[in-house]
This record gives sequence, C-alpha cells and structure tokens, in this order.
Amino acid sequence: MKKAYVFPGQGSQYPGMAKDLYESNEVARMMLERANEILGFRITDIMFEGTAEELKQTRVTQPAIFLHSVVMARCLQDFTPDMVAGHSLGEFSALVAAGAIDFEDGLKLVSVRAEAMQKACEMNPGSMAAVLALETAKVEEICSACEGTVIPANYNCEGQIVISGEKEAVEKACIRMKEAGAKRALPLPVGGAFHSPLMEPARAELAEGIEKTVFRTPTCPIYQNVTALPSTDPEEIKRNLLAQLTAPVRWTQSVRNMAADGAEEFIELGPGTVLQGLISKILR
Repeated sequence: MKKAYVFPGQGSQYPGMAKDLYESNEVARMMLERANEILGFRITDIMFEGTAEELKQTRVTQPAIFLHSVVMARCLQDFTPDMVAGHSLGEFSALVAAGAIDFEDGLKLVSVRAEAMQKACEMNPGSMAAVLALETAKVEEICSACEGTVIPANYNCEGQIVISGEKEAVEKACIRMKEAGAKRALPLPVGGAFHSPLMEPARAELAEGIEKTVFRTPTCPIYQNVTALPSTDPEEIKRNLLAQLTAPVRWTQSVRNMAADGAEEFIELGPGTVLQGLISKILR
C-alpha cells in the first residue's frame, strides 16, 4: 500500500498548536527551541499562548504551521512516504519532510516568504473568497470576464474553489458567482490576495531566498501545486516553488494524480484536518 503524506497551508493554525508535542517529545522541544533562535523571537510563545488574531499575522502563521508540520514528521517513528504534497505553504513542509531541504534552511526560507508576502499585501491590498457548489469551468469563465484582477487561486475540491485578486474585482466576481448558481461566495478573513498577480512584489525576495537555499533530490516524489505533477528534480522544484507565489494551487488535480499513481493511504501532518476533509471529497 502506497502512502502519501500531505501538509496543510495557511488557515490551519489554532491557539495552542504544537504545545503537546513540545511538552511530550524531546526532539520536538529541541527543534522548536532552535526555531526560536533562528527567527529571533519566541514563536513558540505565540503558538502556545497567543490569540487567534496574533496567529493570523502572515509572518507568524507561515512559520508556525511549517514548524508544527515538520516537527510531527520528524517525531514519527515510521515516516516512510512513497510521495508527498503540501497545500500552498505546506509544499515547503513537504520538501523538508522528504529531505529536499534541511529543517533550518526550510524555516529561514519560509520566514523570507512570509515577510515578502506581508510586504506585497501592504503594497497591493487584495482579498480572497471561497466559491461553493459552482462548476470549475463557470468559476474560471466569470473570473476571466470580470474587470480588474481576479483569478481562481485554490482548486481545493470539486465545488470548492477560492478566488483571489483586487478587492473590488473579487466582490464583483462573488455577485456574478451567486447569480450563476453558486451556493455561496464567501469573503475569507485573509491578509491579501495570495496566489494571484498581486503577490508579484514578493517574487524578487523569494527568488533570492530560494537561490541561497541548498536543494537536494527528495527521498520520494513531491506533487507540486503549480503542475499537480510529481517531481524529484531540484531545479524544477525551485522553479515551481517560485511560480507558486502567483499561480493557483491545483490541489484537486494533485490528489487525483497521487491516487492514480498508487496512493491508497493519505496521512495529514500538521495542525488541523482541513486536507483530510478535502481529500475525502476528491476521492469519494
């Protein structure tokens, strides 16, 4: 039986995350304390005792979720993935878990990404919205027809697509989605228009961070968000990581491709159970 390990992205954080691991596992405690040193602030204090609002800041959220995920993978006694994938930020967790990047380098890179995206959000304010129960082709058609910048950003599962872009364009698209028969078109409480052209200002900083990071051949294929296809080539992985910044997360397609390639068991590592819910809908 082939095992696929999957890692969640932004939105899975919760107050108290990873506290149980810190208190019960020596390896987890060492990794989390090392993370405090690397980041230059005690992220564990925010993870364990912070409010939901404090955890929502991109510069905190991304490293916090990354840490929870990779620490869980490191603490598993039988971590032998046949393939891995991560949703958005989770792709970085997956790469560390599969040995393509060292833990410390991965944390530094995630921190660079978070800071760069935070700046891009401030330069180009935008928003995101979840569109429920509308065909994929219709969502794409409406986004293409709207004035301004709005694109499908997350193909989460059939009937659940997140759109992203300029606030006004997203609002207009939501109205048209409902008119076209969407069950709901809900604005999301996020800090910006992730996975859209509005993230372009973060590209140079992230590209520099990726080039400074040592990438190796992972121990198993990683199914990347941009292509939804497996890769073990470090150069290709780097290109796709950078492209992911402004391109959609093709999660539905990634999960289907993993299943087609033999994955029979999907194991989510990290805070929450969001991906379990999506996978159960994709692979009924």
